Amino acid sequence: MKKHDEARRAFLVGAAAGAGALASKGLVSEAEAANQKPQEHHKVAAAESANAAMPAGHGGHGAFFNDEDAAAVEAFAERLMPGAPGMPGARDADVLNYIDLALSGAYADQQDFYRRGLAQLNAYCQATYQMPFAHLEAARQDAVIEALEAGKAAGFTYPTAQAFFNTLRTHTMEGMFADPVYGGNKDFAGWRLVGFPGAQPLFTPEDMKSKEAFKRLPIMGLQAQAKATPKRT
Repeated sequence: MKKHDEARRAFLVGAAAGAGALASKGLVSEAEAANQKPQEHHKVAAAESANAAMPAGHGGHGAFFNDEDAAAVEAFAERLMPGAPGMPGARDADVLNYIDLALSGAYADQQDFYRRGLAQLNAYCQATYQMPFAHLEAARQDAVIEALEAGKAAGFTYPTAQAFFNTLRTHTMEGMFADPVYGGNKDFAGWRLVGFPGAQPLFTPEDMKSKEAFKRLPIMGLQAQAKATPKRT
């Protein structure tokens, strides 16, 4: 992993580890267009069913994004939170699925924001590098993201370049570290990354007395259990 990627991961993971309410309700949004949180679901199975119901051939999207927009969002999120051996990134955590489901539900008021922002993103990349964002090499994707963050990417009106960057960064963080019930943090990838054990049905007397970091693994979801269970032949 490049030093640039390591620095970005360290910053985001540090921010996640320091957010107390992060694990159960997602990060508090600071982006201009992100003012709501996904509504609470009563059963984890509902979210897992939503994941299982994604249309065939639409790896992690299909509720709102078309293939082109999904590719751009997935690539953008991965550059914000790049994966590495032993360290899951945005693709591993299925951040795309989280954002896709959110935009078809609790974040539906931001659909136009995303449509316009993604169109402006690809127009800027076409004008600068003659290809859409998802097709750029990592170094150029990083350059585009830095231009957005600094408000120096030309052609952005609504949303502004900085507002678009801030929203995608916020939603990437939510998809990495929020409760898997919302469609991201696949197999607890984000929680494992920061050492958060997730919800536990029981804490033993020894757990309650211990002053050491709690290291029990998160409760495994139904889909993860199915993958981990050897198939009978």
